[in-house]
Amino acid sequence: MAGSSNPVQQTIEALAKERGIDPQVVVAAIEDAVLTASRKVFRAGENLKARFNAETGSVELVAVKTVVETVATPATEISIDEARSLYRGLYGDEIADSVEVGDEMEFPKPTDQFGRIAAQTAKQVIFQKVREAEREHIFAEYNERIGEVVTGAVKRFENGDIIMEVGRIEAVLPRKEQSRAESYAPGDRVRAVIRKVEKSTKGPQIVLSRTDPALLIKLFEQEVPEIYDGTVVIRGAVREAGDRAKVAVYSRERDVDPVGACVGMKGTRVQAIIRELRGEKIDIVEWSEDPVSFVTNGLSPAKVQRVTIVDDEEMVMEVVVEDKQLSLAIGKKGQNVRLAAKLTGWRIDIKSEEEKRKEVEAQFTGFEGEVEGTEPDTGTLELPGIHDEVVAALQQGGFSSPAAITAAGKPGLEALGFDDETIQAVLEAALAATTDAASGDEVAETE
Repeated sequence: MAGSSNPVQQTIEALAKERGIDPQVVVAAIEDAVLTASRKVFRAGENLKARFNAETGSVELVAVKTVVETVATPATEISIDEARSLYRGLYGDEIADSVEVGDEMEFPKPTDQFGRIAAQTAKQVIFQKVREAEREHIFAEYNERIGEVVTGAVKRFENGDIIMEVGRIEAVLPRKEQSRAESYAPGDRVRAVIRKVEKSTKGPQIVLSRTDPALLIKLFEQEVPEIYDGTVVIRGAVREAGDRAKVAVYSRERDVDPVGACVGMKGTRVQAIIRELRGEKIDIVEWSEDPVSFVTNGLSPAKVQRVTIVDDEEMVMEVVVEDKQLSLAIGKKGQNVRLAAKLTGWRIDIKSEEEKRKEVEAQFTGFEGEVEGTEPDTGTLELPGIHDEVVAALQQGGFSSPAAITAAGKPGLEALGFDDETIQAVLEAALAATTDAASGDEVAETE
């Protein structure tokens, strides 16, 4: 920049670099400051302009007047005769004659008249403008970095939130974005993902997260070269921070095992991520465009016997597992099946082999009459509170007793096309009828 050797220009450039803003912003702030201060010195109504001179490092202040035929406002206007007379004395006849109505003339104003108060005002304006520019710059910079992982140091704690120092700025890690498995002390180095950037009266607030699945994805990108170079693609990630996570991966090259690449030799790659997430268990599963295969993989580490698509539109699947695999498939408090459902997008109904066998037996019992070639018994089924048409449909479907309905359960009734509300009412009535019958039998035996 021309004249960058003068001390003022060097100071401007140093300040701009330190605050990460354009030097022109600082120059504009200085010009604004001089204008603000000048209004405390010169008479009101003048059209003042300030211009920074990069060569001298000083600010030139001028009063601008418009050339008119007849002056109405002396502070901002000058007559054409007076303007031509002034120019003739300064520049000669040729330039003086070229002056026309509507032209603007600048009259230099002294800046050495500024007192202490005016100088203080100028200083405040400069700081305010520079601070505003710095805030805008920070907001724009970090708004573009949403989803990025940053490393910061724990600075202090405020009502459960952690205030972190990230580079030159402070960021907040709210309590709800912290993993319950983690605790920190001041000075600890923490990696977190930029969740969002909010504008506030105190400037931009960068909100970080340790629970967002984006953090998991970024950690895999950092630890697994195949993901970084695009050979292996993460097709989905879900987390219950501090407990368990599932990641679906897919390989673009047939000879690269996506799961193996993410696990690493003797589990080194995934272990590094688990350490970073303070022991959070991570299931890495292979993504498949076939929903049955994807759901089967998604329920890992449980082994699946068979999968049936119950409803394609509603995306409902029935999964059958061995009896001893049932608790593993469901997971602690339903966590495994819940994460698998979130990862795959399918609603998963898990049953053990024993449950499925009983269900099938109950259905066969209900249809025994039809199998033997006889009409189903339509006179024995009684369900208090259930509409006659529903009872008739149940009998037609082969259900001759409340016990048969209870044994068949919801899946058996869904096969008849009833809606959820009707199924619920029928099951409750059948259960009540079965309980009453059992109580009656006990009374009879006692007598």
